[in-house]
Amino acid sequence: MPAHTFHACDPLTGTISVPGDKSISHRSIMFGALAVGETRVTGLLEGEDVMATAAAMRAMGAQIDKAGEEWRIHGVGVGGLLQPREALDMGNSGTSTRLLMGLVASHAINATFTGDASLSRRPMGRVIEPLSRMGAQFHGAPGGTLPLTMQGLSPAVPISYRLPVASAQVKSAVLLAGLNTPGITTVIEPVATRDHSERMLKGFGAELAVEEVAGERIITIRGEADLQPQTITVPGDPSSAAFFMVAALIVPGSDLTITNVGINPTRAGLIEVLQAMGGDITLMNTREVGGEPVADLRVRHSALKGIAVDPAIAPAMIDEFPVLFVAAALAEGTTTTTGLEELRVKESDRIATMAAALTLAGARVEETEDGLTIHGSNADPLPGTPDGAAVATMLDHRIAMSMAVAGLASVNGVRVDDTAPIATSFPTFVDLLAAATIAQQS
Repeated sequence: MPAHTFHACDPLTGTISVPGDKSISHRSIMFGALAVGETRVTGLLEGEDVMATAAAMRAMGAQIDKAGEEWRIHGVGVGGLLQPREALDMGNSGTSTRLLMGLVASHAINATFTGDASLSRRPMGRVIEPLSRMGAQFHGAPGGTLPLTMQGLSPAVPISYRLPVASAQVKSAVLLAGLNTPGITTVIEPVATRDHSERMLKGFGAELAVEEVAGERIITIRGEADLQPQTITVPGDPSSAAFFMVAALIVPGSDLTITNVGINPTRAGLIEVLQAMGGDITLMNTREVGGEPVADLRVRHSALKGIAVDPAIAPAMIDEFPVLFVAAALAEGTTTTTGLEELRVKESDRIATMAAALTLAGARVEETEDGLTIHGSNADPLPGTPDGAAVATMLDHRIAMSMAVAGLASVNGVRVDDTAPIATSFPTFVDLLAAATIAQQS
């Protein structure tokens, strides 16, 4: 478990690009594996989570290879998934697990899902409930955690399902089960969540419709779909760009451009919040690539001010709150966040874990049931972690990267207990951070 200390650094300058969007990378592999023919993908995120998806789709019959910078996926067709011979190891990836459960639910196959210690604590009941209504059966650990075995049903039963929590993963699982289910499967979404599944399923040729009724999104998909192979360019992941946006905002003298970042409105909440705090973030060269909005982001050091973050924006930045907490710790005044109960069931309890980590690094933080109240340092560097101490990341890649960013604006540096989990989503993070600054981290 490699510990690492991140110190104050010179300004972040120049131009960088971040790895491909994780959500789009997962779906590129899954949907390509369900199309008949060859799907080609460039810019795929090659982190451990996405590779877990690729391994699982190979185990169920798809051919997935890399040629140069391009990934090539030969699919088996909707309804063509094969019985995996061994358990599907999902590593740390909740997205892989929940979406693949959706795929298996409407195929007449059995699959056993396993994962690491962190993933095995995460709740799967929210996916099990609708998929059980469609006819899938589940056997495993009490409380619906991994390891568990599921038995799909073909033909499955189409349902109309209202999401009880704002979750793109639950929505996607039901829609993916609906791909191979006769008739119309409907998902009712009271609060909009990231819509990559809808955009990409349409792009692959699924008969999918989205309408707004009384402030809710009603998504329908016609089953027994015939997906067509695609050529996909994956934009840069806004969740990965988030760490560099905040780093450039809090390190004096920084002027950093991050190219080719996805700015899907269901994902771009952090940009809006940072701008509301006074962050100098300019969107340049806005364009559309493969149905997804993309821009280059120019980020300059700014004097941030604390704000009350509207809980309605949470679904559009749910993965970015840990690094937002870091920005708030360096701001002038107090930042309050509420409505973040979902953060307690991520790779770690991100509310409690970030409260403890920031407090150890010298920030003033108060934990509430559904968020944090953070009293900013008025741009003064954080003290950093005491000698011999390290923040506990709880095997959570976003906690590790967020506290690495906090170290860039600290007096004594911030020691992170384990940087290994970063490889799940951003294997090049530490090297890219060093490349964006003149000073190298130790």
